Amino acid sequence: MLRRQMKPTFFIAVLLFASSALAADLNVRDFGAAGDSKTDDTPAFQKALDEAGKIGTRVQVPSGRYAIRGHLDVPRAVTLTGTFDAPARTTYNEGTLARETGSILLAYEGKGDEKAPPMITLHDDSHVRGLIIFYPEQTEEVVPYPWTIRGVGDNSTITAMLIVNPYNAVDLGNKPCGRHYVNGLYGQPLHIGLFIDKCFDVGRVENVHFWPFWKDNKTLEKYQNEHATAFLIGRTDWEYISNCFSIWYGTGYHFVANKDGPGNAVLTNCGADICPTAVKVDQVQGHAGVSFVNGQFMSSVEIGPDNQGPVKFTACGFWGTARTTNHIHSQSRGTVTLDACHFTGWAQADAKAACIRAESGGVTINACEFLDGEADKRHVELGKKLESAIIVANRFRSAPKIQNDSEGDVQIGLNTSPRTRP
Repeated sequence: MLRRQMKPTFFIAVLLFASSALAADLNVRDFGAAGDSKTDDTPAFQKALDEAGKIGTRVQVPSGRYAIRGHLDVPRAVTLTGTFDAPARTTYNEGTLARETGSILLAYEGKGDEKAPPMITLHDDSHVRGLIIFYPEQTEEVVPYPWTIRGVGDNSTITAMLIVNPYNAVDLGNKPCGRHYVNGLYGQPLHIGLFIDKCFDVGRVENVHFWPFWKDNKTLEKYQNEHATAFLIGRTDWEYISNCFSIWYGTGYHFVANKDGPGNAVLTNCGADICPTAVKVDQVQGHAGVSFVNGQFMSSVEIGPDNQGPVKFTACGFWGTARTTNHIHSQSRGTVTLDACHFTGWAQADAKAACIRAESGGVTINACEFLDGEADKRHVELGKKLESAIIVANRFRSAPKIQNDSEGDVQIGLNTSPRTRP
């Protein structure tokens, strides 16, 4: 008796069908989410996420306004995804998000308690993307809330997100969170924008824009100037940051050392606008430090006495506000390098302030341009404890005013300024 042989194409079709069934996206609507801005959709979302966690797949959030009155846990290898392929922005700037469309989550839990569970927790290889998150009960008096998104484990990913008015936006530092990836994050975080720490393998952050996406007014500008930090960066064993911007923050980029020590970072095409302190360095790693390339800063840089690592600015521009004294103030025990930078508008808050004030460690100022031409403006002040300085090949728009009180090795030469014509 002859056996009929099944054709290979039949088995391939069966395998493909099974594979596609296992990998099928889930939809929060199928688990009971209403998306009517009133019904608490937390249970429906979590049911969908838990089911997706069994196979590792995507949970789709169709267009709607979903009230999330609890918090969500995104399992390993699961993506919670909305309708946006690029970060949205508020269209009408009414502060209510009444007319915006797309996948919108309304966050309520933890009002008044920033230590409450985060709204969304990501785990190893999990991903949140394509959503708008809005806090309807936030006020201009600014009420604390817990973190909007927290990463726990490696490879947490955040893309194409608008977090309109969080108190604290993204936490990639309270738990180990190596190889995190953030790309296309917009928002107006009112206290802390992005916190990075405990990253023991390279992290990447791109295209983050912290701007008045909620409300553009003097009340919030004043609050953020006094209380908010855009990027708070602790231990990270290489952080690559590019195309990031903040406005109104008391500190744009703050480098700190917590329990696990300081980190190191390379920042390209990044800026901080209308803020008292654009960059503040408490500590960075001694072997690598921090390097800004092609940055733009509308305020000052402060480098503290505990820092020993290198701090570098290359091809960066600095301009001042009414509160600006020095553009660069260094008390660092390490070396600060300024290469091919330009400066304008310093000493607005104190006419006697030098553009660059270096009190200790070392400083190299090379191929920079000091654009202000007032004859009485001071350019560089070298403190008594400064160990070494190189000031060479710079262009001054007025006669160089370099105050050298250093007892260390100071080399000055090949600088240019306008000649006095007879």
